[in-house]
Amino acid sequence: MIKRTANLEISFSDEQAMILDSAKDFCRDKSDITTVRSLLKSETGYKNDVWAEMIALGWTGLALPEQYGGSGMGVGATIPLVESMGRHLLCTPFITSTIASQAILRGGTEDQKSRWLPSIVEGAIAAMAMLDNEDWGATQIRCTLTPKDGGFVLEGKKLQVNDAAKADLFLVLASSNGAPTLVLVEATALPQGAISNNTLVDETKRASNVDFSGVTVKADAILAKGFEALHDVRLIGALLTATEATGTAAAALDTLVGYLTTRKQFGRLIGSYQALKHPTVDILLQMDSARTLIYHAATLINDASLNKDTEIACRMAKAQATDALLFAGDRSVQFHGGMGFTYDCDAMLYIRRAQWAQHQYGDAQHHRKLLAPLLLD
Repeated sequence: MIKRTANLEISFSDEQAMILDSAKDFCRDKSDITTVRSLLKSETGYKNDVWAEMIALGWTGLALPEQYGGSGMGVGATIPLVESMGRHLLCTPFITSTIASQAILRGGTEDQKSRWLPSIVEGAIAAMAMLDNEDWGATQIRCTLTPKDGGFVLEGKKLQVNDAAKADLFLVLASSNGAPTLVLVEATALPQGAISNNTLVDETKRASNVDFSGVTVKADAILAKGFEALHDVRLIGALLTATEATGTAAAALDTLVGYLTTRKQFGRLIGSYQALKHPTVDILLQMDSARTLIYHAATLINDASLNKDTEIACRMAKAQATDALLFAGDRSVQFHGGMGFTYDCDAMLYIRRAQWAQHQYGDAQHHRKLLAPLLLD
């Protein structure tokens, strides 16, 4: 019998600790629950001045090399920030742009990287346009890229493109001669009416459908190693979604504990009842398990192509974290009683985030399905 020895490495660097300290204070101060609720119906879901401060702090360049204006700390350095954002429901284009910038870094030519990565560090918003339908496991790419008049033309629509309405650049997943590739499309190239906003279950988030039909690009807009980068981008997207979800699970737990330790029924604090104690502890266990897996993945990830151990770590983190948030959100709603089902209860925000996070970059079932052959084949 052959035994597989897992890579169990995990670390938390001084740089990550420094970022966590700054991020916790920043997100707490800029995104209290009143502010979060005030932005639910806004156009972008975030304040421009908060996004500008994040850019000024250099956070948009955390994961990018110094030669492009970044800090050279890698994707792992973004984890404490994204977790803090999730805990305070602070939504900006940070996650969207970080994922897209990694696609360019890992799949672009030197000219493509030199042109776009410094702009992203300075605050340009880049978005991944990947879904042709709601299934992250779909293998058929309906959006096509075909030669035309010395260049190329795109045909097809992409669904649920995060932060599309404010994006300066899209990375479009398209099929070229039957092979997947990533194409750089500037927002200025889109025809009027190409972007149609979606109504999302998580009202703190913004996403749109984008019709790229008829958009023409030159050969230098096609990522040189788009197919290779696609594998890494999906895993990084899953990891950052997991990280944000774990932060939100912590917020749901805080809210729940606050309620259980103040609300009384039959002359007793409801937190004293065993039927509520045990599930609350289960939330903590699931949440901290997810955090461990996330920092394990963050330890393994680097600027090179992601290997098998890193893929396993990212998929485990996504499956565990989004399930943990779904459980935390559900218990938070249920334990608040009838009030938990109302719009005014903060538990509503967490269960909606849980439902959204489940389906970003594949739900838990999707990642478990892909984990099986990695472990057993």
